Amino acid sequence: MTTDTAAQAAYVVAALLFILSLAGLSQHKTSRSGVVWGIAGMVVALAATVGLASRSITASGLVLIVVATALGAGIGLWRARVVEMTGMPELIAIMHSLVGLAAAFVGWNGYLDVDAELSGSLLGIHHAEVFIGVFIGAVTFTGSVVAYLKLSARINSRPLTLPGKHVLNIGALVAFVGLTVAFVVRPGMGLLIAVTVIALALGAHLVASIGGGDMPVVVSMLNSYSGWAAAASGFLLANNLLIVTGALVGSSGAYLSYIMCKAMNRSFISVIAGGFGTPAAAADDDEHGEHREINAEETAELLRDATSVIITPGYGMAVAQAQYPVAELARKLRDRGVEVRFGIHPVAGRLPGHMNVLLAEANVPYDIVLEMDEINDDFAATSVVLVIGANDTVNPAATDNPSSPIAGMPVLHVWEAANVIVFKRSMAAGYAGVQNPLFFRENTQMLFGDARQRVEDILRGLDSLDTPVREMAGTTR
Repeated sequence: MTTDTAAQAAYVVAALLFILSLAGLSQHKTSRSGVVWGIAGMVVALAATVGLASRSITASGLVLIVVATALGAGIGLWRARVVEMTGMPELIAIMHSLVGLAAAFVGWNGYLDVDAELSGSLLGIHHAEVFIGVFIGAVTFTGSVVAYLKLSARINSRPLTLPGKHVLNIGALVAFVGLTVAFVVRPGMGLLIAVTVIALALGAHLVASIGGGDMPVVVSMLNSYSGWAAAASGFLLANNLLIVTGALVGSSGAYLSYIMCKAMNRSFISVIAGGFGTPAAAADDDEHGEHREINAEETAELLRDATSVIITPGYGMAVAQAQYPVAELARKLRDRGVEVRFGIHPVAGRLPGHMNVLLAEANVPYDIVLEMDEINDDFAATSVVLVIGANDTVNPAATDNPSSPIAGMPVLHVWEAANVIVFKRSMAAGYAGVQNPLFFRENTQMLFGDARQRVEDILRGLDSLDTPVREMAGTTR
């Protein structure tokens, strides 16, 4: 078997492993095996690529490949080990930026090192691949960097609203099409520099124009962009695995973004076009009435007497690392005979599936973790709802206020329960910059402070409520 044949066979195996990985990641119970399939596929792909490259490069070049692979693997392993779950969204965003940057570099290399055998229409196709690859890669790079800055709170999460911003976006796309035609007809470095600058500016502006409430969709969409950037690199490098893998990532990311937009009642086109047609969320920190407060001991008493409890987690739970005491609270209540379930909004947190991963990490049983559509009708018959770090996903303004920036977004109807306890550090608005009328409803009480500490206080409160019962039982005996 020749090296080429062996490499192509390995690429087919790697592609199949990547498909198995995607299939495994679609369900909680198979997610671990999905990760293993993905790792195996990448190992096979890297080994085949290095083996194929070793035929035509010098020894020093091979050493550079090995060093670069080891360096990249080391950095990746280090970041994966030290990152908190709260930092996963921005880590993924910055990883997308590296994919985009690599695609842009591959495009530039394709322009600077053209195969001498290409001529006529094949050369024109090559130049089109170069231009499109650079454009997609550059848009992905700066868009992902801005997403990282927003998610890590290094810049404001509110949407940037430049005058005529949609005209700027459309103008950039029109310029890209025109420059592509010109580059195919007569290639020149000036045109490639121009499209690179336009793409870098467009990527930054597109994501900067999207508000914090839509950032989970943006992360998913950037994942899709990075896939298409990888596919473009595959065409330039004549690498079938890159084409297949890029298409898998691009299409799955786009479909996930579409599903999330449906869940948020957002227009898919408006989000990926930089918030086209979506009004900017104005800051709304004004209170809408008087809120009531509750302490951990009183919350423990409510939970002791409850027959059913629903816990709706959000990003605040992730920040406080409260998933472990929350899981313990759920276990204790279930041991008492209380029906406990978790209600998960499709975009809870700042990454698709963020809350599901946190709860799985704390060994919360899968069968009591329900999606919004599965649990929304049950709130009216629920004794107590614990809103732990969630805000925009439980905001009744989405259904009651047509002028709200989140109007029409499906939310968890927690306010229909008999009692709602909201865990929050302050009365500040949520990530989307919209105040929540839920905080001022008659059946809502606020439990202020660090979510982890407050849940631990509730656990101690439940234990203290049990103590007299245990002592009386011991005296009787």
